[in-house]
Amino acid sequence: MHLKRFADAETYDAPNHWGVTGLRLQGFEDGGPENQWIGFSQFLPGGGAGPDSTPFEKVYVVLEGEMTVEVDGAEVVLTTLDSCTIPAGEVRRIENKTNHICKMLVVIPYPDGKRPE
Repeated sequence: MHLKRFADAETYDAPNHWGVTGLRLQGFEDGGPENQWIGFSQFLPGGGAGPDSTPFEKVYVVLEGEMTVEVDGAEVVLTTLDSCTIPAGEVRRIENKTNHICKMLVVIPYPDGKRPE
């Protein structure tokens, strides 16, 4: 088992994101997960990301608040414990359009499919 306390999570900057603080809960450390990492993102009102895509899929899980996800001009609002998978190559834009902080888990595979050495 690899234990990592929330107090030990380190921040990271995600490209093309604004109004967000990201914490790496698991991943990129010795003994951590071998094929994905997990981030905890806190989006301020008006914060978001995109539009862009990645060459790998990602999963969003809203823990608290609301996040608007736009794909191909269609919008959907995720609320507490809603989740979605964004396939590899799919262009998405996300934005917190509320006056409350949105807290999300983000599960992303490592770019090369395994933990970097």
